[in-house]
Amino acid sequence: MKFNSPVETNLFDDAKIIGKPTQRVDGPLKVTGTAPYAYERNDAAPDALYGYPLGAAIGHGRITAMDAEAARNAPGVRAVVTTLDIDPLEKGMNNVARLFGGNEVQHYHQAIAVVVAETFEQARAAAARIDVTYEEGEAADLDLDAAFRRVEGSGEPDTLFGDVDAAFRDAAVVTDQMYHTPGESHTMMEPHASTVDWSDGGDMTVWTSNQMINWNHQSIATTFGIEPERIRVESPYVGGGFGAKLWLRADAVLAALGSRAAGVPVKLALPRPMVMNNTTHRSATVQRIRLAANPDGTLKGIWHEAAAYCLPGGRGENATAQTPIFYAGETRRVKNHVLDMPLPETADMRAPGEASGLMALEIAMDEMAEALEMDPVRFRIINDTQVNPSDPDIPFSDRHFVECLERGAEAFGWAERNTSAGGRRDGDWLIGHGVAGAYRGALVLPSGARAILDGGKLIIETDMTDIGTGSYTILAQTAAETMGMSLDDVEMRMAHSAYPVSSGSGGQFGAPSSTSGVYAACMALREKIAGNLGLQDPTFADGNVVSGETRMSLSDINEEVSAEDAIEWGDFQDGYAMGTFGAHFVEVGVHAYTGETRVRRMLAVCDAGRILNPVTARSQVIGGMVMGVGAALSEDMALDRGRGFFANHDMASYEVAVHADIPDQQVIFLDTLDGVATPLKAKGVGELGLCGAAPAVANAMYNATGIRVRDYPLTMDKFIDQLPSI
Repeated sequence: MKFNSPVETNLFDDAKIIGKPTQRVDGPLKVTGTAPYAYERNDAAPDALYGYPLGAAIGHGRITAMDAEAARNAPGVRAVVTTLDIDPLEKGMNNVARLFGGNEVQHYHQAIAVVVAETFEQARAAAARIDVTYEEGEAADLDLDAAFRRVEGSGEPDTLFGDVDAAFRDAAVVTDQMYHTPGESHTMMEPHASTVDWSDGGDMTVWTSNQMINWNHQSIATTFGIEPERIRVESPYVGGGFGAKLWLRADAVLAALGSRAAGVPVKLALPRPMVMNNTTHRSATVQRIRLAANPDGTLKGIWHEAAAYCLPGGRGENATAQTPIFYAGETRRVKNHVLDMPLPETADMRAPGEASGLMALEIAMDEMAEALEMDPVRFRIINDTQVNPSDPDIPFSDRHFVECLERGAEAFGWAERNTSAGGRRDGDWLIGHGVAGAYRGALVLPSGARAILDGGKLIIETDMTDIGTGSYTILAQTAAETMGMSLDDVEMRMAHSAYPVSSGSGGQFGAPSSTSGVYAACMALREKIAGNLGLQDPTFADGNVVSGETRMSLSDINEEVSAEDAIEWGDFQDGYAMGTFGAHFVEVGVHAYTGETRVRRMLAVCDAGRILNPVTARSQVIGGMVMGVGAALSEDMALDRGRGFFANHDMASYEVAVHADIPDQQVIFLDTLDGVATPLKAKGVGELGLCGAAPAVANAMYNATGIRVRDYPLTMDKFIDQLPSI
């Protein structure tokens, strides 16, 4: 199906299932512990042995020798493979560093060996007996601030609109500040894990935890130099990913090598330190933001320059991603620097770019509002735009940012907020209120599915994954709605490389793309059923197909009928800017004596097109809000600059926010309709909940204390000495 023009009205506008609160169809399996995750595929590989990885103990350099004899002779060990045993493997899609093979060490905890044994404990103990000799590379300069100072002002701008220098020269009010965000880890509950059967060195079966089946499938073929037809990949249940599982990682590679060496299936999960140093993370950023405004609050100029680090060939974190398009302004200059550093890989983490960029931009917007003596909500409303401000001929397909701010202000009680920084107390607590805007692009990708009607059962096959987001549920809802059947009549078969290629899960594109693909397949099935029955323009409702006086139950169709199709996106979308928008409101308490910060309540208002399932969508948004609290108050990958690794590489010392940290969360969906975006008029929402949440906390903390902290996380050591004297 080609989506060639904006949709006006269709079957989803009178929906009975789509858009309705629906419990997760996979929920019972998960809460009863019967959903098979990658490390637990005892059903498929009951004789699997245990693999354990060894990671490099230097930041960069090379390995000169490895003595694995003691490991091979250890109790229970069935195989040991070291990186010196094989040539460097090819790199799969978006792998920056090689995942295994050869003597080069590009980053700390790069995988250099795998041990296979009869028990996990035996494999772990044996891995510790491998003796490795290194030749370390030259000391690297890992000071991102110093690196930013060296490149600031260099290179052509990524976005340049209007005469920025004149705007700043003539502006009534100018702000100019530096902001810092730290490295962050995805820290999903399930580590990277795979069970692999490559025991005969021929065909390979991979049960893995991965967000993108097709990308993973193709990358395995590339990495090992074998035909894709010989590889089967399954990932039906994923215990969280947040972008860390978009690409092939070392767990699957090591399990495959271990299986081939031992001649049996092997299961391997990366230990938490290797999740945080061997896989990927969000780069730290340094950002300088300059704003110029007229007395009425309209922005004359936006100047945003940022830097992030990555391994050579990587993408870093583009903290300027939102700046060319989010707010109006007469002029703007935007530049992002990607700086090479020998550190563990940086790559996509939930809302890559916008999450870090808004952490700075939304503080800068608050600082300008204060300089103008203007309500920060009003200031943002004044600078709304219905066109791409860097290309004014391009309109937004649908944008309701102002409504997000207005609805949120009313529901939050913004009019009764603290209006004097540091001016409201509740006993020993300083009370503050903050707001921040939210923006995330609305990307869509091609996505396919197969729809099968068999004895009154509707079976949907697609390699789409569910990483905890509710894909099983919204795809089943889409299929049932399109075919006029009940949700109980739908069986979802997902996340298998034998099924049609979907968009996969990531980038907030999963829900809008994959539901459109299922819709396309079901419409093809409707057409095939109509053709088989000789019906003209039939309707499908209440489990029946109806055309004129003919009415037939779908369960009475004896022969199996199947159809396959995919959604493809027409060029007409290039004529629009497509995004999702929101507003976050936060109340915090900061202890006047200790600086301890407590989030008291949070509200998010979201504009993301049709909400396909308010239950699963709300879970996504409140999860993003919790993640934003962690980014604001505690998360910080502590970089050892001498050794080039992150020292707090476990869940005890890398502190994420949890439910108990936030007693009150509310979410309001505008439930708008964007006919340009998809046939369902829906857009993604999973990353919007994170965008803007952290700076709303930061702005509330300033409002509570009168102390502006621009260096995340906003830990008490950064402002306790500035609190009022006791």
